[in-house]
Order: sequence, then structure tokens, then C-alpha cells
Amino acid sequence: MGIEMEMKMNSEGDPTASWPLLSWLASCIMVFGGVVPYVPQYQEILRTSSTEGFSTRVCLVLLVANILRIFFWFGKQFESPLLFQSMVMILTMLAMLHLCCSVQTTNHVSTKQHYFTDLDLRYFWSWACFEDYLLFCFSFTVLSALITFLFLDSVLFVEGVGSLAVLTEAMLGVPQLLQNFQNKSTRGMSIKMVLLWTAGDFFKTTYFLVNEAPSQFWLCGVAQICIDIAILLQVAFYKQETHTKYG
Repeated sequence: MGIEMEMKMNSEGDPTASWPLLSWLASCIMVFGGVVPYVPQYQEILRTSSTEGFSTRVCLVLLVANILRIFFWFGKQFESPLLFQSMVMILTMLAMLHLCCSVQTTNHVSTKQHYFTDLDLRYFWSWACFEDYLLFCFSFTVLSALITFLFLDSVLFVEGVGSLAVLTEAMLGVPQLLQNFQNKSTRGMSIKMVLLWTAGDFFKTTYFLVNEAPSQFWLCGVAQICIDIAILLQVAFYKQETHTKYG
């Protein structure tokens, strides 16, 4: 009886007893937290019936990065939440593309349509139908699978795939940064999305460091934080420029 009481007291007084729960919560946030920033952008597109302020190439970057990350896992198995995160993110980006295609089809009835099967690089990622984006993802996945399983025994190749995956993901904000620069405005882009990007990237980078994930992951996180800050500076700059112009 005395031993049981002592064990109970030690368990209650031991702060590490709650670590499994905290670890589980952190993993859940890691898996599903990455899709949260796209909820306000999805709502913004629905509200305005316009995709002008959102760069669909953000979806391209994330689709390519997460498909590569999944194949990287076959060569070097990392934290399971990171694998599940990739699967959830791929589904989220497909949902974003489906919405964008629906809105663009409604708003550009007379515009000449382009298709993936045209194999015209001038209109890459500017296709008419959602099915074209699905076809690209399927083709890229099959090609990546074939190459990966051919060279799976090569450590250099596996590390290269991992580096390519995280470097691609690190460029997540670049298409949005360029679109804002081209439009000379951040109108139509959800500022909440970028703020959530920034918060998520800080959390993600910390998670990588604490869990001793491969160095490619936390380096990617640092690069993303820098790009997030650059986009937030654009928001402030273009807002100030608009006030100066019309104020």
C-alpha cells in the first residue's frame, strides 16, 4: 500500500508524466495545422468570386514538395506526423485548385482554354479544367515513383530527394510574393493566411529542432519564415502607398 501511494505521488509530481499527451497534441497540430492558413483564403475567394489576389502556383509548390516528401520517407523514414501532414496538404491544395478552377470558369466564359495535354509550357499551370491539374499530379507521382524505386538504395539520391522536397517547400511564399509585386497590391490575398503561415512556420521549425528531424526540414522552416516576413512587409508597403496615392 505504501509503495503504491509513493508511486502515485511520484507520478503526480513528475512533470514528464504529461509529455506523451503534449507530444500527441503537437503531432495533431503538425498534421492539420498546415491547412488552417488556407481556410481564410478559401473563404475570401468564395466571397469575392475572384482568384486575382491568390497565386495558384502556391498550390503547385506544395503539391510537388509534399509528393517528393512522401517518396523521401520511403528512403529515410522520419516522424510519422510529417508523412501524414503531406497527405493532408495534398488534399487541401487539390481542394483550393478545384475552387479556383470553378471560379475562373465562371468568370472567363469566352477565354481560350488550355489543357495539360497541349504540352505548351507557355500555359503551364494555367489550364482550364481541374482534371488537368489532377492529370499533372498523377503523372508527376508516377514518374517520381519510378525514379525513386530505381535508386532507392542510393543514400545520395535519397538525401537529394529530401533536400529537393524541403527546398521546394521553402519557396512556398515566392509565387505569392511575385504576384503581389506584379499586381503592385495585396488586394485579394488573405492577410490572415500569411499571418497563419508565419505562426505555423515558427511552430514547425521549433518542432523540427526539438524532434531532431533531418536538417533539411528546419532549414526549410527558417527560409519560409523569411519569405513570410517579406510578404507582410509588402502588405504594409502597398497599404502605405495606396494611402499616399489617394490620401
